[in-house]
Amino acid sequence: MEDLLFAAAKVMSVWLTVVFTLIVLPSVFGASLGISELYMTVLVKTLEWATIRIQKGVKQEQAMALKNSASSGIIQRDETTMEKEIAGLHRVDFELSDVFYFSKKGIEAIVEDEVTQRFSSEELVSWNLLTRTNVNFQYISLRLTIVWVLGVLIRYCLLLPLRVTLAAIGIVSMIVGTTLVGQLPNSSAKDWLSELVHLTCSRILVRALSGTITYHNKENRPQKGGICVANHTSPIDVLILTNDGCYAMVGQAHGGLMGLIQRSTVKACPHVWFERSEMKDRHLVTKRLREHIADKNKLPILIFPEGTCINNTSVMMFKKGSFEIGGTIYPVAIKYDPQFGDAFWNSSKYDIVSYLLRIMTSWAIVCNVWYMPPMIREEGEDAVQFANRVKSAIARQGGLTELSWDGGLKRAKVKDTFKEQQQKNYSKMIVGNGSTGNPSMGAE
Repeated sequence: MEDLLFAAAKVMSVWLTVVFTLIVLPSVFGASLGISELYMTVLVKTLEWATIRIQKGVKQEQAMALKNSASSGIIQRDETTMEKEIAGLHRVDFELSDVFYFSKKGIEAIVEDEVTQRFSSEELVSWNLLTRTNVNFQYISLRLTIVWVLGVLIRYCLLLPLRVTLAAIGIVSMIVGTTLVGQLPNSSAKDWLSELVHLTCSRILVRALSGTITYHNKENRPQKGGICVANHTSPIDVLILTNDGCYAMVGQAHGGLMGLIQRSTVKACPHVWFERSEMKDRHLVTKRLREHIADKNKLPILIFPEGTCINNTSVMMFKKGSFEIGGTIYPVAIKYDPQFGDAFWNSSKYDIVSYLLRIMTSWAIVCNVWYMPPMIREEGEDAVQFANRVKSAIARQGGLTELSWDGGLKRAKVKDTFKEQQQKNYSKMIVGNGSTGNPSMGAE
């Protein structure tokens, strides 16, 4: 028994030595030994080969049908407004045939609406050799099956233990490092050490995801005293951004391990955590955020105005609260490559543990981050208009679909006010009493 324990301790010692030498220490200095680059090169070549094998193994018609279904959905919609479609009926008064328009739109929404599909993982054009994404792909060939089996062994027997080890090192380092730095008196040295700890730990945690991140336009990185707003796909969005800079986080105080991390980090960095009761008090939240950005020596605040995770294909409504605070807004667009791993967190289907297991058994997390020029609220522009302008800019830069729907529809019903607005629009068209409106669809 003692020999077995000694052997296990020896293996663990060698394992940790290799991890610290090849991954953790380079992370401290923001360097890379080229291992990740070599892994990604081999992975890309493998997936390209698998794609060719799949295309050869299925009929061309099936491949085209799959590609179309993945890109455009189940049904083909007319990109015209209600006003234009009904006006095309060439009449000025109500006719019973008008009901067909609404029936058609209702059936389209039942089959495939443009909102709820944003709360599920996007479809892949070609299989990426992950078991969870092979719903549309059947047995192709023996060689492809062998490669898939080897991939399972690599992901679960090598990558998963490595990533769990790195995650544990990163989290423990974050808790211990920020707790120690938090004991120092407020000074520029404390701020420097705090940023060093946050950056180092974030880099380790990104490596725990085999993260390959490309940052564009670094000259536009958020500055102190500003507000960074970004589209939201996953909880790891925070790691993606803090891997390249430090931010003050805003959010609800939690318990458990997350609460321990929050309590330790706030000692070293001016994060803004709210209790559940305080989150409902918009005036208190706004007051604390304004106090934060008023100090130009504090880190920029990081906010995700959508308020929920969207599946990396769209940008949904930005809540106006983040744009009522004032100050300079630094928009950031984040776009993941689903071919290597699905970063989207479907919180209604997976708990956080299941989600992290899926992430850590994916091939890698690959994404692009675009820093955009700072934006300020223009004269005569209200918070909703400003939020929509920032949202449009992020959607264009990230190649995402812009939707005006509230992401809160993931767990809530459509507000009656929006239904009434559509009824009013139809009535105005019939009686000729003005043009149709553009509802905010529940902007908060």
